[in-house]
Amino acid sequence: MPDKLKKYTTTGIILKGSTLKESDRLVKILTPEYGLISATAPGAKKYKSRLRGRTELFVVNKLLMIKGRSLDKIIQAETIYTYPGLSKDLGKLAAAQYLAELALYLAVDEQPQQALYELLNEHLRRIEQLKLQENVYPYLAQAVFHILAIAGIAPQVHACCITQQSLEIEHLNANWRGGLSFERGGVVDLSQKTNQAPETNPQEENNNYESSFMVNYKINAVELGIMQSLSAESLPLISELIPPQLVKLSVDSAWVKIEQILRQYIQHHLGKSIRSADLVDNLYLVEF
Repeated sequence: MPDKLKKYTTTGIILKGSTLKESDRLVKILTPEYGLISATAPGAKKYKSRLRGRTELFVVNKLLMIKGRSLDKIIQAETIYTYPGLSKDLGKLAAAQYLAELALYLAVDEQPQQALYELLNEHLRRIEQLKLQENVYPYLAQAVFHILAIAGIAPQVHACCITQQSLEIEHLNANWRGGLSFERGGVVDLSQKTNQAPETNPQEENNNYESSFMVNYKINAVELGIMQSLSAESLPLISELIPPQLVKLSVDSAWVKIEQILRQYIQHHLGKSIRSADLVDNLYLVEF
């Protein structure tokens, strides 16, 4: 990081802003080189200020900064991109704010955050390009999973967290049931039964197995398959993802549920809630 009171340049995206004094703004900027920066934008609230539009949410700028003792200062800003599609659609904007909140929780000061910076911008572009009435939840769920993955805290979904046995959707049927255990860090196979002696009551044995961990959510095979697909670079085609024996299970409600699971998973592991999530639900009229 540059020495205090020294000028430096960086590229960054505005993730949060508020009024500071009468005419200044206080902003949080995610940069690839220096991580999360808290900075003042002097005079940015003034009508004729060159910083006025350049310190708004989700604007990407090339910045000339001065390193301060507690807050850095923006001297110049040259706009690179503004994500115009987000500001024109309240639903897209709410989804983008959701991702911004998560990035702010995970970003580190004074350390390179290249992966987080690039990933966040990529998923903001995807949300910006959504068609009218297109379901936002698949894009939101994959973005959240990707961000959690680079932070090293994504849930384990390809094997049972208790037995470590692989869970392959091709081998599951519509009656399969699993769960998400936040304390165990991922999926647990609720159809799993421990080895038991002939005289053991199977129901009692299965209850003992399930009582060894807390299940926060129950999931079916389609929901498991979708969660396993989230680590892919792009969203899968459902027709290619879901085996024939599972096609009767609802896919649209599965996406909503998975986002809800990830939302609560974030709160469990980070101790913070995503405030924009409720706005997303209200705008997309979710019933869950």
